[in-house]
Amino acid sequence: MNLKLRTIVNRVSLCFGACLLVFSSAVQAEEIGEVDTVFKWLGPNHKIVIEAFDDPKVEGVACHLSRAKTGGISGAVGLAEDTTDASIACRQIGPIKFREELEDGEEVFTKRTSLVFKTMQVVRFFDEKRNVLIYLVYSDRVIEGSPKNSITSVPIMPWNEG
Repeated sequence: MNLKLRTIVNRVSLCFGACLLVFSSAVQAEEIGEVDTVFKWLGPNHKIVIEAFDDPKVEGVACHLSRAKTGGISGAVGLAEDTTDASIACRQIGPIKFREELEDGEEVFTKRTSLVFKTMQVVRFFDEKRNVLIYLVYSDRVIEGSPKNSITSVPIMPWNEG
């Protein structure tokens, strides 16, 4: 293999490795369950999906999301655009420890809800005066935003492990 080709192969390998590292460090939701909401003759039914994830920077907090998932043929092949309906509940599940400095409005979780333009996001705020973590789920679109949202609060309480 000549030097020029070897250099190109090395650069592509480095880029591929970097992409794997970036995407593997993203928070992944665990699917807990689902219910069918609309029967579809062809393709999967419309559903409400329940997913769980842990806050990557706050140990001791777990969140549960419910979100609409479009079925049918377009949903089966990944071309459907899910509605912006989502709900969130986060709770303290152990002693709370901050792994890193928190930033208000920081993205905690994101999920693509259409092929290109729409995402569902969860962002975190810290109300220091009340010692409460606040999580907001909303859906946005590159072209236009969506006012549909849901919020939950997690008061930081002492945790007795005894």
